[in-house]
Amino acid sequence: MQENVNLAQGESYFDGGLLELIALRILGIIITTVTFGICYPWALCMVYGWKINHTVINGRRLRFNGKAINLFGNWIKWFFLCIITLGIYSFWLGIALEKWKVKNTSFAN
Repeated sequence: MQENVNLAQGESYFDGGLLELIALRILGIIITTVTFGICYPWALCMVYGWKINHTVINGRRLRFNGKAINLFGNWIKWFFLCIITLGIYSFWLGIALEKWKVKNTSFAN
């Protein structure tokens, strides 16, 4: 029981603002459109980073360490897996992306 009390001491919250999210998404759409989708992983990392970096769990802020270049390499691999499997891999693509995001998330403090 004491263990649960210690975990509950820190506060969990999200401190991001709507205007910043809108600006990041618009920038991501522009960059993705101008580069014909090549920079989509960069746009994803930008939004993921914003969401994760503004999240605090049990008093500990999260930090996103992912780099667009690393996601781009995975993106190419996942794209070819979708082609080879005639789209079947696309059912697992969301899970693969979520695993990559969690793998690149840590506590800042």
